[in-house]
Amino acid sequence: MKRAPSWIEVIGVHAGLLLACTVVLYPVLWVVKTATDESGRMGSRGVLPIPREPSLVHFERVVMARDFSGRLVFFEQLGNSIVVSLAATVVGLAFALTAAYAFSRFVFVGRLTGLRAMLVSQMFPAVVTAVPLLFLLDALGLFGTTAGLVLVYATTSVPFSIWMLKGYFDALPKDLDEAALLDGASPWIAFRYVLLPLVRPGLSITALFSFMGAWNEFVLAALFLDDVGRYTLPITLQQSVGGFDPDWGAFAAGSLIVSIPVIALFFVVQKQLVAGLASGAVKG
Repeated sequence: MKRAPSWIEVIGVHAGLLLACTVVLYPVLWVVKTATDESGRMGSRGVLPIPREPSLVHFERVVMARDFSGRLVFFEQLGNSIVVSLAATVVGLAFALTAAYAFSRFVFVGRLTGLRAMLVSQMFPAVVTAVPLLFLLDALGLFGTTAGLVLVYATTSVPFSIWMLKGYFDALPKDLDEAALLDGASPWIAFRYVLLPLVRPGLSITALFSFMGAWNEFVLAALFLDDVGRYTLPITLQQSVGGFDPDWGAFAAGSLIVSIPVIALFFVVQKQLVAGLASGAVKG
């Protein structure tokens, strides 16, 4: 019979977990402190992340920010971020899902070479491809447009999504495909109604990572967008601290606001997230 842990072991484990949580959450609490302190200073004295003059003025300044023409730009840019991130996720997954199924189930010339090429492409930062992408978007007439940014985000997420989803398809026995084909189903029917429901946890976690990548991306958005009305929120956040007089209070408040949709999305898909991580680790 398994021995019950002693009270010393229980206290030691809880103390270690409390210390780990403190180390992880301490920087986050400082961001909250900077956002809710009226001074908005990062170098305030003291070690406790407690605001001395609690205020929501920084949140108000971020939400009520206006452009040169007097328009409220925050909600417009929030909508841009949501549209771009969701569209890039859907478009990228639509291509990656069928490609991952093909790489997992079929043997064809160039299969391993293609997989390795996609893996190598992930070793380079996005800024390396910025100039070629700029010329391509300009040639297509998509430079400075939301559609062009969606296209860039979707294509850059495809290699990662293919590798992720391929692992989940590999974890499924090929007997499922063969049984469906013996029953008269076509390969598309077997993919759509047999395999696709089984890789739903992997699809959820891949979509989450793709959404987060597009939601947080700043460099390409700053290069390809030249209209304040089309900006995404990360561009506005950078502009608040990019000058000679950085506004750290507004930056911290904006960072907390930007993180809310991602946190909410985590809570929505947390069950699928755990199941996806567990099933995807079975076989790669």
